[in-house]
Amino acid sequence: MNHISRILTSITILSAFVSEAQESKSDLDLNFNQVGFYPQSEKIAVLSSDNPKISGKLKITSLTDNKCVYEGRLSESRKSPYAESFTYIIDFTSLTTPGIYCISVNGRSLKKTFQIKKDAFDETRDAALKAFYYQRASTELQEKYAGRWKRTGGHPDSIVVVHPSASNLSRPQNSVISSPGGWYDAGDYNKYIVNSGYTVSVLMSLYEDFTTAVRSDSLNIPESGNSVPDLLDEIRWNLEWMLTMQDPSDGGVYHKLTTDSFEGFISPEKCKKTRYVVKKTVTAALQFAGSMAQASRIFAEYDNEFATECANSATLAFEWAVSNPDATYTQNIINELYDPDIRTGEYGDENTSDEWFRASSELYLLTKDSQYLEYIKQNLPVSFILPSWKNISGLGIMTCLRHRSVFDSLVDTDKMSRQIDNFLFNIIEPVEDSYYLVPFGTDRNDYVWGSNSRAASLGSVMMFRYSQTGDRRLLDNALRISDYLMGRNPSGYCFITGYGEKSPKNIHHRISVSDNIVEPVPGLLVGGPNKGHEDRCNYTSSQPDLAYIDEINSYASNEIAINWQANLAYLLTSISQYLQVQ
Repeated sequence: MNHISRILTSITILSAFVSEAQESKSDLDLNFNQVGFYPQSEKIAVLSSDNPKISGKLKITSLTDNKCVYEGRLSESRKSPYAESFTYIIDFTSLTTPGIYCISVNGRSLKKTFQIKKDAFDETRDAALKAFYYQRASTELQEKYAGRWKRTGGHPDSIVVVHPSASNLSRPQNSVISSPGGWYDAGDYNKYIVNSGYTVSVLMSLYEDFTTAVRSDSLNIPESGNSVPDLLDEIRWNLEWMLTMQDPSDGGVYHKLTTDSFEGFISPEKCKKTRYVVKKTVTAALQFAGSMAQASRIFAEYDNEFATECANSATLAFEWAVSNPDATYTQNIINELYDPDIRTGEYGDENTSDEWFRASSELYLLTKDSQYLEYIKQNLPVSFILPSWKNISGLGIMTCLRHRSVFDSLVDTDKMSRQIDNFLFNIIEPVEDSYYLVPFGTDRNDYVWGSNSRAASLGSVMMFRYSQTGDRRLLDNALRISDYLMGRNPSGYCFITGYGEKSPKNIHHRISVSDNIVEPVPGLLVGGPNKGHEDRCNYTSSQPDLAYIDEINSYASNEIAINWQANLAYLLTSISQYLQVQ
């Protein structure tokens, strides 16, 4: 070997040594869906590192027989938009055989396993739906239904005080009403009409859009086996509470049922603070009206008397809103005018055009009464906005598209289709170049309070539209969002309690904190990364995509909420209906 050859050989050996040393020093992390992949779905894992030039082979090995079932190479690196870190996409979609597997890179096992199974989401989907049962107020949760998370009943709400802001001649201040049942809103023990209305609307839409997937009695709740799907039984539990929040003397709806301030981290039966119904508002009335109109249509198949009650209540609430269009909720103003001060969740909203549009759409669909057309046309959205409790115009658009035979001749449903498609595909188109190959998280403004709910809502809208168009890009990207929520994200958390190798343990949830059980109630979606850090906890990173902490006091990133849960339930249920039949 001549001198030049020796030099070149030495350089080659040294380069290989340096590359291997850099790789070993780098903080390699592998993130993927920890719940499981469907055989026919896209399968992506993401390797992250501070090294931008990792190269080499990857192998996937079956844990059943220790045989290599897949070989490939790492992708080119992609840079994080938030830090000097890099990702490498591992695509093993062609692997379709059910089993348990592990991944190695350049012979180095990354010590994480994944599953491929035909019923990949079934257990998590059912847990996401069952989670509403664990949020029930005013009732005992028996062991045969709740398992380890059984509990004594609390908050009977049979004596609820009318707050001065809510008083009238028929119900003066400090008089009492009965308003039992419903769901606790989030990690606290209060009940809010605006958020409850959004939540039941999403769940009823799930029933309308994916009936096949939710007609079962698989949730093991007290009503199971009564010839009504468990999902509708659970929805009815909350609807019946909502009906008690309507003042029969005028049709107005109280904004919330609450203590004056949040309870401590104690179990429901130990809570003894006075509970109030607070001011009637136009947003509560319209959320209520839209939800009850939708409920009337859906429950007519099972209980005509209840359906009629819902219809009548919806009509009265809408009439009250027409007479009180400026009755919005601003807690600081209410506290200046009345005692006691109320310092719980506000759910304030000064822009009510979305509530008018959605409520009038549902009431027209129910009654075919032309008086509602005026309100539909006056409040038509100019664009599609991702549905949330604060803006439900998207729910109204989805109602019109779901029932085009009714609305085609009344509004421009083709324009609505374009609005929703433009919204979705503007998000989908840049995904292939994104650092986690997910249609969420490349904009730092994605990481706000309840970011995981925004992701789940986006995936739900994709699945709604997929059910109408069959455009596979929508299903694929909804799956990518489910992968994100289940672990394919920079934190490496599966954000659903009780599932995956790394999931939240210390959630901001009074029920889970006070029950003396190590594991939190299962199936709950936590809020997720939030660059706002409003709770002022000691976050370990300033990066928006890592602004999550599994700590009890982190209400800004680690709380749960029924509206977030509804979005998750819709997403997982809709995906499972399609992928189980393929």
